[in-house]
Amino acid sequence: MEDLTKNEERIMRIIWDLKSGFVKDIISKMPENPKPPYNTISSIVRLLVKKGYLSFKAYGKTYEYFPLITKAAYRKQSFKNLFSNYFDDSAESILSYIVKEEQLSAEDIKKLMDSIDKK
Repeated sequence: MEDLTKNEERIMRIIWDLKSGFVKDIISKMPENPKPPYNTISSIVRLLVKKGYLSFKAYGKTYEYFPLITKAAYRKQSFKNLFSNYFDDSAESILSYIVKEEQLSAEDIKKLMDSIDKK
């Protein structure tokens, strides 16, 4: 599946929360500052359909969009890409990064170790 741009991912997060919706529903869930134009969101939604992330039900000239991929499936795909592209498929590299850069608490590290021990 094609990667999503930040704007496409933002729209997908809204649709995952809504379960399904019309362009106006998506826009209503977006923060002010100012709200993007209807045509902009409509274009992004059509791209998401083309990329295989969304489908729709037509009601005359109005379309209700719904996700074809779950948030969990997208998270898994995104993590695999991150893991292979930035950490060379090395669990040690990613865990080392998390521990060093994220400044995990001792409790968080213990939970990670417990998870590893269970495997």
